[in-house]
Amino acid sequence: MSKASTSETADLEPLSGTLITLMALAIGVIVANLYYLQPLLHQVTKDFRISDSKATLLLVLIQAGYAAGLAFVVPLGDLIPRRRLAVLIFAIASVVMFAGAAAHSFVLFAAITFFIGLASCGGQVILPLGADMAEPGQRGRVIGRLMTGLLMGLMLSRSFSGVVAQAAGWRSVYVVAGVALALMAVMLFRVLPNEPVRAHVPYRRLLSGTLGMFVTFPMLRRRALYGFLIFAAFSTLWTTLAFHLSAAPFHYDNLVIGLFGIVGAAGVLAANVAGRYADQARSHFTTIACGALILVSFAVLYVGRHVVVVLAIGIVLLDAGMQGLQITNQSIVYSLAPDARSRINSAYMVCAFVGAALGSLAAGQCYAHAGWRGDCLLGGGIGLAILVLALLWREPISTT
Repeated sequence: MSKASTSETADLEPLSGTLITLMALAIGVIVANLYYLQPLLHQVTKDFRISDSKATLLLVLIQAGYAAGLAFVVPLGDLIPRRRLAVLIFAIASVVMFAGAAAHSFVLFAAITFFIGLASCGGQVILPLGADMAEPGQRGRVIGRLMTGLLMGLMLSRSFSGVVAQAAGWRSVYVVAGVALALMAVMLFRVLPNEPVRAHVPYRRLLSGTLGMFVTFPMLRRRALYGFLIFAAFSTLWTTLAFHLSAAPFHYDNLVIGLFGIVGAAGVLAANVAGRYADQARSHFTTIACGALILVSFAVLYVGRHVVVVLAIGIVLLDAGMQGLQITNQSIVYSLAPDARSRINSAYMVCAFVGAALGSLAAGQCYAHAGWRGDCLLGGGIGLAILVLALLWREPISTT
């Protein structure tokens, strides 16, 4: 590696296909922590003897924890070597997953759930590293491939969770996840590249610099708003889907509910297509198309609420729209500040997961008072907002 370069990206060796695959695998394994709980909520309510609305607060806590990790941990990737930071986060995540498996008090489990979210930010340390190592003309494609791992972890985590819980109880999901995270920590220690020593920046200045990104980059503000909305829409569906599928007329068990995660894996295709379009500077078209998909998906979910095939179609449309717009957003924001990608990723993703947390909270309340139809109306309203904003914001704005 060249030591003469003053830029971080020049000091890193180019990405190989194998390294991209391993990084994507690690991202998928750790992001899965955020979603194991979703298909298990109805079982958790019985175990802890709590109401459905109280159980949905667990999803708010895990997403709030993740937002805290994005805000206070991920920016450290611009200060200390990301190889060291990622390995440490994966190791801590393994420990807290084992703690979650052992908790038998709801209050304790709720507290651990927050820290599971906090310790699940490791993928957002690896993603900016991949963006740094990618050639500028290939960055969208590389991010798309890394996001394939994230999406597979996000979608298949629900199926994995349902299958394991059906066979050995919901706590066993946390044990298996803890083992997988420990193995990933070892793998990352072996395969991630070393980075040059960075200039010391006081932690307070690092955090204030992250907030300052919103002032410096108008495009970040725009894309962060899109991120907030798409994650709110995503949470609107997945927060209450397990309750809907476990009730009449379906009465599905953990295994079948978990398998609905496979349906959402179609979002992987949208991620790779969006990555190519981002490289071709066609992000405006992608944004409009994804907003339309999200709006239509909730219309389909509303109309087909009692027909499993129609529900599956709605899930595919929602996940494709959400993931396609997420890749578009990240491809754009990563290009804004090459020397501070960890901080700019932190700023963007904090907004996204604040949206996820508020979406879960709103979805729980809508479901308690208006059922599945109320959630679909909420999600459709969010999709309409995305589409209207995409149509109104026709011209790119300055990034400086």
